[in-house]
Amino acid sequence: QVRLVESGGGLVQAGGSLRLSCAASGLTFSSYNMGWFRQAPGKEREFVAAISRRGDSTYFVDSEKGRFTISRDNTKNTVYLQLNSLKPEDTAIYYCAAQFGLYSATVGRMTSQYTYFGQGTQVTVSS
Repeated sequence: QVRLVESGGGLVQAGGSLRLSCAASGLTFSSYNMGWFRQAPGKEREFVAAISRRGDSTYFVDSEKGRFTISRDNTKNTVYLQLNSLKPEDTAIYYCAAQFGLYSATVGRMTSQYTYFGQGTQVTVSS
């Protein structure tokens, strides 16, 4: 059974930082591209960042470039999302997701391209 478990969310003041983690089990982690999505109240789930299965390519929403960093440790089956210079509009539930990437070089930016999602971790940024 595949499990993705996010952690590291919390309440932070604007300008602060958080490091989210997502621990994966039940799959061959190095065969999966990993992504982060977020969903704010009343809004659709949106793409935040993704990393290729080997960790050699990363992708971000243009508005987040320079503030967010994604990384992974395939020896620990864990993907990370570093959130810096947080703004109140970053408040959302953050989800990690896994996309099988063994036979395709395309790293997804849409939820439909990902097979597995975690339960999410809440990030709240106060002004």
